[in-house]
Amino acid sequence: MPGPATKKELLDLSEKNFSKLLDFINELPDDIKNKTYTHDELNDRDKTVSDVICHLHEWHVMRIAWYKAGISGEKPAVPVLSYSMQTLPVINRRIWEKYQGTDVKKAISLFKESHKDVMALIEKHTDDELFTRKKYPMTGSTTLGAYFYYNTSSHYVWAFKTLKPLKKMVK
Repeated sequence: MPGPATKKELLDLSEKNFSKLLDFINELPDDIKNKTYTHDELNDRDKTVSDVICHLHEWHVMRIAWYKAGISGEKPAVPVLSYSMQTLPVINRRIWEKYQGTDVKKAISLFKESHKDVMALIEKHTDDELFTRKKYPMTGSTTLGAYFYYNTSSHYVWAFKTLKPLKKMVK
């Protein structure tokens, strides 16, 4: 499915996948939600539900900082200062290290708050502002909406797929 083409589609899809992910997690028994997995049950980096959720949260935090810098006329680093898209594994590993020991309830709280903050940024913009290519220097040849889509709905789908194997562990 192609990404959204309007603000309403972007907001609706982001909320739909956000809710789907949280509903899935909420339905997991506490022992599954709080377990540390050691055999790549999730992926080769994330070992807990909290790891996956904190990953989403930190990407929200980075997107918000990128947005604030870019919208004020600065040229923000993508995805973050001192790193490039080619160093994503290093960035993601640092995120993982930063949030080690975060319990799942705290992770979900952080995630809900940063999701709300990203959605508020999307709300500020018109369809034209979100979906016109090269509208802002910070987006290069893509759209602001695409950046938000990849950081919300698309990323939530990744998290859901990462966590979905845990459903098989529920007895």
